Amino acid sequence: MQLGVRAIWNGFKILIVFAGCTAMFYYGILFVVDEYQGDERFEEPEGNAIKVFDQDSGEDFSFRERLMYLWIRGE
Repeated sequence: MQLGVRAIWNGFKILIVFAGCTAMFYYGILFVVDEYQGDERFEEPEGNAIKVFDQDSGEDFSFRERLMYLWIRGE
């Protein structure tokens, strides 16, 4: 009888540890999702923001011209 109660108690302790770790993992994932969900740094700039590279300008620069432009103007 004593052995059966001890086995049930040990199983219950394992269940408590498993539930605690599962809850901690779940809330950790929710925290990470909340941290990265509001990250808007990869969106295209709007309004008066300076556009570094304009692909629609129609001008076709070679790599050397682009590099010279960067060295001369710094942008």
